[in-house]
Amino acid sequence: MLFWKKILSYFVDIQLDSAVTGLNPVLNLSLRNGRFYLTTTNAVYSFGDLYDNFSKTFEKFDFEKNKFQSLLVLGFGMGSVPYMLERVFGQKMPCTGVEADAKIIEWASKYTLPTLTNPIELIHQDALAFVEKCSQQFGLIVVDLFLDDLVPKQFESLDFLQKTKSLLAPNGLLLFNRLADTEASLTATQHYFEKTFKSVFPGGTYMDVDGNWMLANRAAWV
Repeated sequence: MLFWKKILSYFVDIQLDSAVTGLNPVLNLSLRNGRFYLTTTNAVYSFGDLYDNFSKTFEKFDFEKNKFQSLLVLGFGMGSVPYMLERVFGQKMPCTGVEADAKIIEWASKYTLPTLTNPIELIHQDALAFVEKCSQQFGLIVVDLFLDDLVPKQFESLDFLQKTKSLLAPNGLLLFNRLADTEASLTATQHYFEKTFKSVFPGGTYMDVDGNWMLANRAAWV
């Protein structure tokens, strides 16, 4: 049945499920263009390999120079990042995904994880609590933490960024997804990049991916 729904979704969006949770008052899971499309009122949380801010970033990567041994995704959603890394870019690495919303974990476990062969450990936990207690290090860390279209304040703090930095393996890469689609969000992201991000990563840089800035501790696209 899901196969035919995916075919039909190239012509019209197919609603799979919806939920009201403690974190997300509006949460919709649909099929669009054969991909799982997870949205809130004002934001797209996941869209398979069409989650453009990350797909456009990874398209610029030199994966020969950047051979990551492990992946941490803070804000797992439906797993767009591990999905595209495996299915589009051919990367083989175990993934640890941290997601605070239990309903999203339920949907990701049902729909996305069975399509992947890379090992994935999916953890139901707040990202700040996770980085405070985790002692493991990762080659690639992705921070994609939103409630609707806002990054919660605790994930903009210097403390959170420093703790996340401690989880980076030597020569590891951290990517931090930020909105930059309005004058206000662009100004906020520029301020965060200059005042907070570069205080932790003095060599930090960013890529403009059409409405988002992808902040990075170093350039992996040169």
